[in-house]
Amino acid sequence: MGSLAFAWRSLQLRQATLFAMDSDQALSLRTSQRQPEGAGTSLRRPENLFKKIPTFAARIAKSAPFFTLMQELFLTDQEIQRRDELRRLLDLGIDPYPAEAFPVNTEAQAIQGTYTEGAEGFEDLALAGRITSKRIMGKASFAELEDQSGRIQLYFNRDEICPGEDKTLYNEVFKKLTSLGDIIGVKGYAFITQTGEKSVFVREFKLLSKVLRPIEFRKEVDGKIYDVLTDTEQRYRMRYLDLILHPEVRETFRGRTRLVKAMRDFLDAKGYLEVETPILQPLYGGAAARPFKTYHNTLDMTLYLRIANELYLKRLIVGGFDGVYEFSKDFRNEGMSRFHNPEFTQMELYVAYQDYEWMMDLVEEMVETVALAVHGKTAVPVGEHVIDFKRPWKRYTMYEAIEAYTQIDISEMDEAALRGVCQQLEIEVDDSMGRGKLIDEIFGETVEPHLIQPTFITDYPVEMSPLAKKHRSKPGLVERFEGICNGKEICNAFSELNDPLDQRARFESQLELGKRGDDEAMVLDEDFLRALEFGMPPTAGLGIGIDRLSMIMLNQPSIQDVLFFPQMKPEAKAKVDSAATFGQAGVPAEWVAPLIKAGFPTLAALAEANPNKLHQELCGINKKYKLGLNNPKPDEVVGWVTAAG
Repeated sequence: MGSLAFAWRSLQLRQATLFAMDSDQALSLRTSQRQPEGAGTSLRRPENLFKKIPTFAARIAKSAPFFTLMQELFLTDQEIQRRDELRRLLDLGIDPYPAEAFPVNTEAQAIQGTYTEGAEGFEDLALAGRITSKRIMGKASFAELEDQSGRIQLYFNRDEICPGEDKTLYNEVFKKLTSLGDIIGVKGYAFITQTGEKSVFVREFKLLSKVLRPIEFRKEVDGKIYDVLTDTEQRYRMRYLDLILHPEVRETFRGRTRLVKAMRDFLDAKGYLEVETPILQPLYGGAAARPFKTYHNTLDMTLYLRIANELYLKRLIVGGFDGVYEFSKDFRNEGMSRFHNPEFTQMELYVAYQDYEWMMDLVEEMVETVALAVHGKTAVPVGEHVIDFKRPWKRYTMYEAIEAYTQIDISEMDEAALRGVCQQLEIEVDDSMGRGKLIDEIFGETVEPHLIQPTFITDYPVEMSPLAKKHRSKPGLVERFEGICNGKEICNAFSELNDPLDQRARFESQLELGKRGDDEAMVLDEDFLRALEFGMPPTAGLGIGIDRLSMIMLNQPSIQDVLFFPQMKPEAKAKVDSAATFGQAGVPAEWVAPLIKAGFPTLAALAEANPNKLHQELCGINKKYKLGLNNPKPDEVVGWVTAAG
């Protein structure tokens, strides 16, 4: 097991163990230890406990009076070492977490990219970052420092850093009490080594933050890269560590920021107004989805996290704005996958006096502009494909696309006939689905995965689009399009329905679907209908998924790779019995932690133990961690194992 995996497992056990014990039980582990005759009770005081564990400084004891031996017991050796370094730094009077600022005036990449031998402006540098490697060579040493821009080599000379008699800063602090991952600030000048490497000659350095957990940076040996953080779930859960270890992940999120900025700049240049609308809503609407529900105590009412911001933005069009947009966080209480996260970002745009044909042209122009801003070109590598966002995009109607990929014309079929098609195509459906949902399932299963290059699907059945305007020339259809790319929808747009009577009838049809069990059916929003009755001009509306578009533009296989902190299922915790449960087998409270440390977190596990080996291991733990306990007798351990069985 690698050191990171071991640390992860230790953390799970530590959390589960502490969770299994209430504060009184945890305190009893600290204070109920058997002591020799005449030892008195001074060991019960927290600060004296820390004297028995020399890896903790008095400062920590004072700031955490309920810190227990349990936590020390479940630290890894490297974590113990770093806490020991912390104590020694404090003993030297060095604050490992100083409050004062350390102003920087350059970054690693600025030196790497622009410095040449003898160049001016590099004589008085100040930069800060993490130590990623150290090479100690007596009076002189090398280290690598990584900041947000990249890495630069540092050169330390003992007599330069410590010009006087006291060499502690170099001999003790730098050489012995700094570890990989520690954040330091350095001042010095740039130079080029004899091997041609651009470096910083350090005249001063200061510890800015001491790490207490080991960080193993990626290494390259004989052309092979060794990366300790490869588990996908760990990367998502510990995104901070993922960002520390993987500069390319940081670059992905910089790319997402460039994408959003390019889109915002494009819309601002068109003269549209960026706005904000409520996240907490008394009714959810604007999409077919299940909402998250919450409760407002003061108002004594149920509220919903928005599933879309469409209906509020349309209210603003009614109010007289000709073009409004919003980058919104929306929430849908649905399944999770590599394409879906319950919390997601989309940009919605509404422009008065335009229609869906005009909006298709705008989407082509905007996405092409985004590709150029992010990559400098319109052709973007995505997995095994190269997707070109250059205008114009292909266009199919919904019925044309389904017929092209299934050789079945469904345009005149009713619900019963569509169910027959689904059965023929082996598409799973249920009784709650109406005609619109059935068509959507057929399209999603047979067409969408094949649309790799950017494609518009237009003219949807009216049953699928409760908020879109009826088609001007095709009965039974609405003026709607979706942009499909790499097999997934990236945008959705309408000629917006502005007939309040038609809109009411559509909402009422959705209510009937809800009665049939469709939990994604829309609800009837009387206030929105009232707004439409005041008159909304002809309007084109667009929703574009920022997360999905980012996946494609940045060549990422999962939506979790473009979200800093994606939603995760609850972290699995190791099962640990409580001290009271162990007590049923006669195990004294002070020996519960050592038992768990030895690998027996439950009575069931204890029942399978070899008593002789367990006795030896417990005695070894007592000695190694200086617990100060009286070792149990072999027959006592036999009794615990027997009782546990």
